[in-house]
Amino acid sequence: MHANVALKMEDENTEAESVTVLLVDDQPVIGLIVRKMLSSDANIVFHECNDAIAAIEQARACCPTVILQDLDMPGANGLDLVMAYRSIPELRNIPIIVLSSNDEPAMKKAAFAIGANDYLVKLPEPIELMARVRYHSRSYMALLQRDNAYRALHESQTKLRQSNMELQRLTNSDGLTGLANRRYFDTHIAQAWTTSRQDASVLSLLMIDVDYFKLYNDTFGHLAGDDALQRVARAVQAAMVEPMSLAARFGGEEFAVVLPLIGADEACVVAERVRRSVEALNIPHPSVAGVGVTVSIGVATMTATAATRSTDLIAAADARLYCAKYDGRNRVVGAD
Repeated sequence: MHANVALKMEDENTEAESVTVLLVDDQPVIGLIVRKMLSSDANIVFHECNDAIAAIEQARACCPTVILQDLDMPGANGLDLVMAYRSIPELRNIPIIVLSSNDEPAMKKAAFAIGANDYLVKLPEPIELMARVRYHSRSYMALLQRDNAYRALHESQTKLRQSNMELQRLTNSDGLTGLANRRYFDTHIAQAWTTSRQDASVLSLLMIDVDYFKLYNDTFGHLAGDDALQRVARAVQAAMVEPMSLAARFGGEEFAVVLPLIGADEACVVAERVRRSVEALNIPHPSVAGVGVTVSIGVATMTATAATRSTDLIAAADARLYCAKYDGRNRVVGAD
């Protein structure tokens, strides 16, 4: 009676769903009977396998939504087959209805213990078989839909995170050089200054200016000037080996490098490495024959206090940059 009600509700309240049944049974007569039982429903696709050894491959090939599995087959134990299905990722969740002539409770317990979803004694009433096949198939399809929905959601969230990261990168990057832009530099140095004050740690800053850049632009044009700035930016970035450093385009032909936890002497070493990297580019410059594009660098180091601000560090580095340019350019000027 319960199966009749379930089947009636299914027919009245849901649209017909496609069901693929794989019967694994060595007795051809069982196959004929089960096929006939299920033939009244045109939405059930029926497959049959009489060879236990071939059952796994046939299951992979026909993608059943329900497997009807006999327990007593030549050359294989039906329980072993149930465990084999459960060990294969693409078959692991397919509902398995055991069909057996064994009505012993111990056998039923063993079948359920290894992963069977249902147990029917051969041969059930057609309406009961139909109802159970439909029920388990629907549950399996709902599981697949849920997994697909989770997968789609995960992919969507991953793409959204990637898009947000790319948007953040573009928001924080200078469009010409790819270094951090001025807005991000201001945010970053303010945070580094706060950390310096909290930890009483040193913070260094390099202010870098391309020498005679206006003359370069006037001579070769702005496109060549943009190319030169890009090459200088790459050289500055490549010279950074300190894990917490930040290279940024400060504005125009001026760059800045923030060096947390780096003292004055080491900061000057970094600055000299940057200067040499740019000089090694050998970008032709019209100012002096045989000398390419160069940079002047001012270096400042402070430990933040409640009475000072990050702008004090910027002003100190900028003052030393002015000294470097005044003293002849293509040089580093630090605290000394």
